This record gives sequence, structure tokens and C-alpha cells, in this order.
Amino acid sequence: MSTPAERARDLLENERIARSCELERAGLSRSQIQRLMHQGVLERVSRGLYRLAGAPLTETSDLASAARLVPGGVLCLLSALRFHGLTTQNPFEVWMAIDRKAWRPRAEHPPLRLVYLSGAVLREGVEEHDLDGVTLRVFSAAKTVADCFKFRNKIGIDVALEALREFRRLHPKQLDDLWRSARLDRVTGVMRPYLEAMRWEPGGPWQAMTASA
Repeated sequence: MSTPAERARDLLENERIARSCELERAGLSRSQIQRLMHQGVLERVSRGLYRLAGAPLTETSDLASAARLVPGGVLCLLSALRFHGLTTQNPFEVWMAIDRKAWRPRAEHPPLRLVYLSGAVLREGVEEHDLDGVTLRVFSAAKTVADCFKFRNKIGIDVALEALREFRRLHPKQLDDLWRSARLDRVTGVMRPYLEAMRWEPGGPWQAMTASA
């Protein structure tokens, strides 16, 4: 029979961060979890989230914690821009999109900024990345840029324009993906003048796409 400490280590060496219910499924009672915290084996990352004490923190630790706290959520807007390298912004909150009817998580750390979406706007353009042993769901770079124009009154048009410029620089052949996301978000009319000002592929296929929008 393994000890509670061994069961906790077996789980957290693979998962890095675990919810209390996952520790309980691994055979630890709530009192054992508390005891392991007092013994310095576990430390609480946030409400209901634990990791091995002394485990190294990385730049992505907050994102991994947010993914655990909001299992149905999708990294979005400023946090997704940062993830894709499309902004100089460094948000202190983790921006997560969730369904309008979803349970609202409460967290001490990391601070969360929730955006409420539904339907295809929430489902489409979602990528999955392994992050510190946690599956992080994040909107694609193209979807994120379109979302920034959709929520320009929330994050600022200057942030959206910076993201568009960086997307053009890093992904010059993905205009069709960007325009598809703009259509989904119903911001083609907002984005068209900026694309034209950038002269992105003048005379190229994007003109046919904009004309049919």
C-alpha cells in the first residue's frame, strides 16, 4: 500500500497541478490533503488547486492553474495575444472565455478575467496545447485577433491594431483564416479599412473574400 504522500507525488509529478477532487480520486481524503500541506509535501496554489511544495514556477504556471480552475474555458484576448506573441501587453489577469451559462469559478490566484461567449464564437478556432502537464485550450492567433476587434471597446482599439500588425508580420499567409474568424465575429466591416490601409496582398484573393462578406 502506498502512503498518501506517495500517491500525491505520483499524481503531481505527471499533472504538476491537481484539483482537490483529482487528489481524492487518487485515494487521498481531505484530512490527508490538509496534513500533507502542514507537512510541507503539498502547497495550495489557489482555492481547490494543489502542487508539490517547492515545485519550480514557470512563466506559464498561471495559465496552467487557470486551465485547471476553468476546465471548460478558453484562453482569450490579452492572455491569448501574449501566448501567441502578438502583443507587448503583459496582463496581470488571465483572460478566459466561458459559456454564458457556465459556472463562474472563484479563485484567489491567479486572478481571472472572464469573458462570456456562446455558440460557434466559443467553439470555433480553439487549439489545445500541453502546458506544465495541463491541457490548455486557447483561441488560435487568427481568432484572437478577430476577437480583439469584437471586444475593442473592452481592451482598446490600439491593442487590436497592434495585434493585427503583428499577425500580418508573423503569419503573412494566413489572411484567409483571419477573415474567416472576422466573419464569425461579425467584424469584417470594422477590420476591412485596416486591412486595406496595410495593403495586405493587394490584388490577391482577400479582395474577393472582402467583397463577398
